[in-house]
Amino acid sequence: MADEVRSESERSSQRSLRPDPITSSPGRELPAFEDESELVGEVDEGTVQEEEEDGEELFGDNFEDDYRPIPALDTYDPAMLDESDYSMISEGDRRAAEEELRRRDREEGRVTGRMRRGLLYDESDDDEERPARKRRLAERAAEGAIPEEEEMVESIENLEDMRGHSVREWVSLLGPRTEIYNRFKNFLRTFVDAKGHNLYREKIRQMCEDNKHSFEVDYNILASEEQVLAYFLPEAPAEMLKVFDQAAKDVVLSMFPQYERIAKEIYVRISDLPLVEEIRSLRQLHLNQLVRTSGVVTSTTGILPQLSLIKYDCNKCNYVLGPFVQSQSHEIKPGSCPECQSTGPFTINMEETVYQNYQRIMLQESPGKIAAGRLPRSKDAILLGDLCDMCKPGDEIELTGIYTNSYDGSLNISNGFPVFATVIMANQIVKKDDKVATRNLTDEDIKAIVALSKDERIAERIVQSIAPSIFGHEDIKRGIALALFGGETKNPGQKHKVRGDINVLLCGDPGTAKSQFLKYVEKIAPRAVFTTGQGASAVGLTAYVQKSPVTREWTLEAGALVLADRGVCLIDEFDKMNDQDRTSIHEAMEQQTISISKAGIVTSLQARCAVIAAANPIGGRYDSSLTFSENVDLSEPILSRFDILCVVRDQVDPVQDEHLARFVVQSHIRHHPTNQLEEGAEITKAEAPGLSGVEKIPQELLRKYIIYSREKVHPKLHQMDQDKIAKMYSELRRESMTTGSVPITVRHIESVIRMAEAHARMHLRDYVHEDDVNMAIRVMLESFIDTQKYSVMRNMRKTFSRYLSYRKGNNELLLFILKQLVHEQVAFLRSRYGTDVDVVEISEKDLGDKARQINIHNLRPFFESEIFQAHNFTHDPRRRLIIQTF
Repeated sequence: MADEVRSESERSSQRSLRPDPITSSPGRELPAFEDESELVGEVDEGTVQEEEEDGEELFGDNFEDDYRPIPALDTYDPAMLDESDYSMISEGDRRAAEEELRRRDREEGRVTGRMRRGLLYDESDDDEERPARKRRLAERAAEGAIPEEEEMVESIENLEDMRGHSVREWVSLLGPRTEIYNRFKNFLRTFVDAKGHNLYREKIRQMCEDNKHSFEVDYNILASEEQVLAYFLPEAPAEMLKVFDQAAKDVVLSMFPQYERIAKEIYVRISDLPLVEEIRSLRQLHLNQLVRTSGVVTSTTGILPQLSLIKYDCNKCNYVLGPFVQSQSHEIKPGSCPECQSTGPFTINMEETVYQNYQRIMLQESPGKIAAGRLPRSKDAILLGDLCDMCKPGDEIELTGIYTNSYDGSLNISNGFPVFATVIMANQIVKKDDKVATRNLTDEDIKAIVALSKDERIAERIVQSIAPSIFGHEDIKRGIALALFGGETKNPGQKHKVRGDINVLLCGDPGTAKSQFLKYVEKIAPRAVFTTGQGASAVGLTAYVQKSPVTREWTLEAGALVLADRGVCLIDEFDKMNDQDRTSIHEAMEQQTISISKAGIVTSLQARCAVIAAANPIGGRYDSSLTFSENVDLSEPILSRFDILCVVRDQVDPVQDEHLARFVVQSHIRHHPTNQLEEGAEITKAEAPGLSGVEKIPQELLRKYIIYSREKVHPKLHQMDQDKIAKMYSELRRESMTTGSVPITVRHIESVIRMAEAHARMHLRDYVHEDDVNMAIRVMLESFIDTQKYSVMRNMRKTFSRYLSYRKGNNELLLFILKQLVHEQVAFLRSRYGTDVDVVEISEKDLGDKARQINIHNLRPFFESEIFQAHNFTHDPRRRLIIQTF
């Protein structure tokens, strides 16, 4: 019995000498044992397995008995102790010695049982994981995930079952958040488009090549692949985007491990959100949701540093507190110092605090989308990170972001109850210009554009495609086409700038579709700003100074000409402007800058835009017996700045009026909302006289053609015929002094060069050809001759006939001459008999004499042409008469 008690006490003593499993680790010094094999041999293997699985119970019923004093066992044998001094051993030598001891023990067979983990470190222990954990780690390794130290959260298969939580609460929980992270990560890695490309891996690679911080994810693709993520995203965007950003960052770092040196954070930008909200339709329903809206940027602040992670210094003990993550709504400050327990004061640690770029913009509704009689509404938007400086005042943008709110004390005071100011936290910005910019043109688009430029009659096709819903007016359409393509800006040595934009003035009788032309240009031009003379003040056209609501400093707000930079500024009712307002655009139309000196701000703004204006003559109708300057209340400095002056006369012509009426009726029939005809259905007879058999270009392709030519084609002037321009200019100067009409200045030489370059751009030519110069001279002369009195006009057409006949078919010239003869005959019969006639007969000999003056000797092709018959002319060869029936 005594032996059994003694044996039990010895075992208890030996257990008391074991190291505590919590404090024992491979890096700590282990207690010395007399014979490790004896210790291990007495430990049952099943007991070790049980302790490893279940852990050691330190608090049992009799645990105090393990620590009772036993004097016989509580001493060491002095003979076995080594009390001599030893030098420190390095870690490498220590590991080598331990490995040597383990090898010796194995060879001698001294280790008879499995040792408890933690007593001695063995590399083989790493592989002896629990089976469940080993399986999970193997699955994650197969997916390419980086193993983590902490226990992995179990997967949630049915992620959409929110178990009574709201979406925001559900995605904030650890389990769903981890599942969202894994699913989005898998989506970025594995999604393959229809062509077999790994779309988002390519986007990430492109982002890293450009050293950017963000890439776009198409919402529609996400919805087709991961419906649950697409459902959660608009409902809880702030939480979801945080998870998306972290997943995207991990994918980027798995592809490019060193990319964190360039970009600390990676942002996911959501594009093509299906529902677009108007600014005025944003309500409480949209709060804290992902919204997509559009508008025009009216003002932007400078780029300011915003606190992202902030650290504080305690002024009493210099302890560094933090980091604290700042939110957009309120500032986070420490309560007390954990080191000295003082409550302050604390100062910001400038060196260790992390900042991010911050910019605030004002987004206003697009002018064309506002209901009549309503004022445009605006909304503030906050841009962070790499979104800053993506847009400038005047840009029309689509903004995707989180519609959120912040408490505004000033609103509370003015309204008398708690009000929250709303703001959009931007996630993605797309400029309207970028949607059709050349970098977004597909290979098919460029192929179609280049194929289109090979057409010999491409210039005529472009002219006929301008405003196809307006009948006739080829001269106006040609002028607008040249203005849309534009010339080349020159600035030799950055000292003297010569503009490349072409300014056009439309002037004429009411009801001749002048405003419709401007509205058409607003839709087709890549960037256009529309305004009216009566509704635009001088500062509204140029720029004005006001106090910024954010910084309370004086800031510049852009006017219409500045907003239209690198685009077109359209001014309707140009004659209704005040003289003071009109003189404010002198500088903008020629130097293309706007100089400001107000409220201590002295600067110059860019206004590189073409001006297309429409004006009515004095008294309402254009009087052909007066010169242009007498008809229009515009000063000579303004008139000389317009390259092309288009006079629109509403002349009575029974045949032309019939075609016009047919065209208008057919247009109304075709575009009626309940009409079942196709959009491209041809109108048989109404369009024939004006079209001359030229096929029109689809409007979307024409828009892309204009953008491509403006950005990619820069025609040079090396092969230009300079003598022809010099001779034409001297003749025009002489005629201008004689007739006293619009003065011809040196600006008109530059106008001819600009129009020649624009015509070369229509053909995508790198050099200005002789054809381009001839067409520019013809447009310039037509513009000049149309501004003359009727009596002078006929003589000038005869004088410059060799220029005016360029690229006009013989049939068109003969038709013009024949119409003049008919007009004279009708005027004669009306004055003699006092009544209008139904039939007019013109002698073939009279037409032949006129035709020989422009070197046309064969009239038979003209009599057989469609254009001859379309204007109700018939030829009687027996009587040698040309008959027109009204």
